[in-house]
Amino acid sequence: MPLTLEKLPREFPRRFVPSDIDLGDWDQIKPLLDELERRPIKTTQELEQWLLDSSELGAAVFEEGAIRRIRMTCDTENEEYRKAFLHFVENVQPKLKEYGHRLNVKYVQSPARAGLPQRRYFVYDRSTVTQVEIFREENIPLMTETIKLSQKYQVISGAQTVHFDGREQTLQQMAKYLEEPDRTLRQSAWEKIEERRLKDREALNELYDQLIALRQKIAHNAGFANYRDYVFKAFERFDYTPQDCFRYHDAVEKHIVPLMRELQKRRQRELGLSELRPWDLAVDPQGRPPLRPFQTAQELISGCQEIFNKLDGELGAQFRTMAQLNLFDLESRKGKAPGGYQATLTERRLPFIFMNAVGRNADLRTMLHESGHAFHTMATRTESLLSYRHAPTEFSEVASMGMELLSKPYLTVFYSAEHAERSAREHLEGIVNLLPWVATIDAFQHWIYTNPKHTVAEREAYWLELRRRFGGIESWAGYEEAQRNFWQRQLHLYLHPFYYIEYGIAQLGALQLYALSKRDHREALTAYKHALALGGSRPLPELFSAAGLKFDFGEETVKQAAALLRAELL
Repeated sequence: MPLTLEKLPREFPRRFVPSDIDLGDWDQIKPLLDELERRPIKTTQELEQWLLDSSELGAAVFEEGAIRRIRMTCDTENEEYRKAFLHFVENVQPKLKEYGHRLNVKYVQSPARAGLPQRRYFVYDRSTVTQVEIFREENIPLMTETIKLSQKYQVISGAQTVHFDGREQTLQQMAKYLEEPDRTLRQSAWEKIEERRLKDREALNELYDQLIALRQKIAHNAGFANYRDYVFKAFERFDYTPQDCFRYHDAVEKHIVPLMRELQKRRQRELGLSELRPWDLAVDPQGRPPLRPFQTAQELISGCQEIFNKLDGELGAQFRTMAQLNLFDLESRKGKAPGGYQATLTERRLPFIFMNAVGRNADLRTMLHESGHAFHTMATRTESLLSYRHAPTEFSEVASMGMELLSKPYLTVFYSAEHAERSAREHLEGIVNLLPWVATIDAFQHWIYTNPKHTVAEREAYWLELRRRFGGIESWAGYEEAQRNFWQRQLHLYLHPFYYIEYGIAQLGALQLYALSKRDHREALTAYKHALALGGSRPLPELFSAAGLKFDFGEETVKQAAALLRAELL
């Protein structure tokens, strides 16, 4: 468990922030912010130094928050970690937001701003002006409240366990039974999972209602009719609109959903079933036992190390550094928050990977995915501006999804040639399933936040409508309540509202990268690394272009993706 993250080496010395500062103590952070706010700035050189000092302080404070979040998610039952995380969320972050706004205003109003090199600072400047426009002081406590409510979701989810196969297991651990050839076992495991989820149905509905109301209030305070419109501005979505999202939904419905249903019909035939059920979707259709690429976290790390060594010497060295510094918490256990993520330790400029591995093929893919994010973090370590050390999500997910696909030729590290082919096929089928799921979650949120006064019954009815539009052919007869409630498993709806269309945009980008790699693997990898090194210093379309990709998620791109997937899978 990552209890000593603050003991990690520092390669980037502090020049502005005192070495002995307690970054959980607002009274020690405040004087530094006051100094930045008061500092006279007459020349462009002074403004650039001010930006560097601001970045240094921001990186140090954000890293403190990241460490507290990592600890809390690694052990949600630890009261000390929970309190430390909440202390930061309640006593540091809100004040930081307020000061951050004041510093943004100072930047925007500085006469020296006009002298900054335009190409170097274009993205930073555009972002800062936007954040000044939407900032409202009265939203700070509301945002704090949403973070606290989001943590409740993690606590509720982290406590979801069932007694099965003679022992208590997390729902993540239960997922492996859905891959077992024994259909009775699969059904029994699936029923246990859904029964357990339904126990928290009311609490999670109530929690979601509270979050919707808070988010709607935040939007109104900032002068927007609804939270959706606010988010498009706040997330700095300069390069696409809600209408583009709707076009993605339509294109996926037209080109991807039919392919997904064709694959499911083939699955049904291969399984010899008269109808497909929800517990039949993860098992191997030919009745082979589930792929089990590793048993321990160390085996997963060692195997991925070998893959990255084969893929690229530089990436292999970066992963080795992570392993040596123990920048992982990988195995599922009770009291651990659900899901997986890569967190950045912003001052040390190092990645940390968190996941809930139980030895499944999906866990291997998660590790490859999060490693892509980690390589993105590593690629931007020498960037001096904090905000340029991370790219917009639409491209940062290309880094992760692209790594999953670039690693495909090396899966024999974990598998025989036959099993590697099966793993790759499962991955591509997973992409076919993901694109409509992204459309579902995104369309759901567009409706949720443009109809904020809806009832729980209306919400569930709209969810079912979307599942008819984008879902598969499986029958939920007898399990209608579980089907109505199925959206609650998607943690992004609670923790990261409107953070989902990015997965669709990025997956289409990653598929373009995959097509490029099939023609010239070395060229694709070189372009990938070049784009990663840009971090967030260029606008989104330029980041895609640097990787040899087109920034587009409309019908033509979706149609090409469907053709590529169809050729590989049918």
